[in-house]
Amino acid sequence: MSPHPLRRIRTVLAVLSIAALTLLFLDYTGTFHHWFAWLAKVQAVPAVLALNFVVVAALVAVTLIFGRIYCSVICPLGILQDVFARLGHRKKKLPYKFSTAHSRLRLAVLGVFIVALVLGVGSVAALLEPYGAFGRIAQNLLQPLYEWGGALAGYVAERTGSYAVYGTEVWVRSLPTFIVAALTLVLVGTLAWRGGRTYCNAVCPVGTMLGFLSRFSLLKVRIVEGKCISCGICARHCKASCIDSKHHKVDYSRCVACGNCLQRCSHGALKYGMALKGEQRGGKEELEGIKGSNVVANETAANGNGTITPPNSPITPLNSPSKGRRAFLAATATVTATAAMAQTGMKVDGGLAAIEDAKVPRRRQPLTPPGSLSAQNMARRCTGCQLCVSECPNNVLRPSGGLMTLMQPEMGYERGWCRPECNRCSKVCPAGAIQPVGHGEKVSIQIGRAVWVRQNCIVTAGGADGPSVRCGHCAEVCPNGAIAMVADKENPDRLIPTVNAARCIGCGACEHLCPARPFTGIYVEGLEQHREV
Repeated sequence: MSPHPLRRIRTVLAVLSIAALTLLFLDYTGTFHHWFAWLAKVQAVPAVLALNFVVVAALVAVTLIFGRIYCSVICPLGILQDVFARLGHRKKKLPYKFSTAHSRLRLAVLGVFIVALVLGVGSVAALLEPYGAFGRIAQNLLQPLYEWGGALAGYVAERTGSYAVYGTEVWVRSLPTFIVAALTLVLVGTLAWRGGRTYCNAVCPVGTMLGFLSRFSLLKVRIVEGKCISCGICARHCKASCIDSKHHKVDYSRCVACGNCLQRCSHGALKYGMALKGEQRGGKEELEGIKGSNVVANETAANGNGTITPPNSPITPLNSPSKGRRAFLAATATVTATAAMAQTGMKVDGGLAAIEDAKVPRRRQPLTPPGSLSAQNMARRCTGCQLCVSECPNNVLRPSGGLMTLMQPEMGYERGWCRPECNRCSKVCPAGAIQPVGHGEKVSIQIGRAVWVRQNCIVTAGGADGPSVRCGHCAEVCPNGAIAMVADKENPDRLIPTVNAARCIGCGACEHLCPARPFTGIYVEGLEQHREV
């Protein structure tokens, strides 16, 4: 049987959409963001959180015209469910059957999702948001495979004298987030494998919200009663389990306009178009009629679909720009950062002695990226999609393991530092959790302050009467000149670092490049509210 035009178009668009979105998370070079970054910004929840009224209005209009095509064409988690459903039933011709909607469960999950967003409990909202769930799967489970492939290609290219391809370090950025991503894949995959769009139509809050609108869509799949013989072929190929062929009804709140039923009906009893005069518009009466039938109850029982149940300092506010100073600091930072780049990649001291890895310091306030404005803004808007994490070229961003901020990005300087010339994370965030930041603006945003730890510094580790050791590396690499070496009061013969809190921006160059191990002699303490220096 030849594919129905609607199904063919939908399939092509869905394949292109999920392929491009996946590449956004896999590509660590930033190349694909020049072409496909808009796909992340048209996702429903990120658009709402970013207050992108144009995208939100467009999604509402598209749903009111075409139905829930967002779920089958744009949403990557919805398309992923179709992939698992196809794999699970590729040898079965009639795998599905009609079932009633899990209305109470859908409303309960939607209520929890909205309350979590309002209260700023980002970790709960992130668990339920479909785009973020797909992003975690792609970044934690697929990106390592992509990076290993890149490393292998880079190794082969280097042996042939070419440096056009290069690899990158592969490491687990957060074990809790990795586990969440794996469990999400297993849950969604299992439900789709067995029951098609069960997760989409029983758990997903976006599906529930769009389902309210799709009941009143202009174009929809409708049953022509005069031609329908109630054979049930359409219902048994409906991944959303929303067609009641015996009563000639469709639950439009769950229909995603995939076109499967249109392709399978050989009697011309199914059409996708405008509703006939006098036809029910998919409102409350339609769903009540579906729920009230005895046949529905019997089929529901046999269906088997599962249900889921800081100190004061002379610092100006962030919104008070100083363009001249920004330009000067940007130029200075670029020159200094270039010199520091050669040092960050060194793993041995003079090529002889191995350097012990630095341990994560205990910060009272976690560090959030420049452009995130504050910890509160990050908690309220971030969906934990990991797009910024996958894009960070310096290995600074990693998902948080905290209970209230689980899966949201925070910064650590054990593997790199936040270079002044890099603003990639602020370019890719679709939810407004990280606002766009220019190069000149970034060097004037204070996200934290460096704190010197006497007992860890190699200059003072031996105590007041210990051997004199000269270092000063932290002062040399600071791009803002916020660290100076001064005479130690306990031993005037040696110099120790002092931090100018009014100039420090918390970039982490001093912490990352400090030679003291396992705990560095200087670290950055985060600020809850970012400021401008």
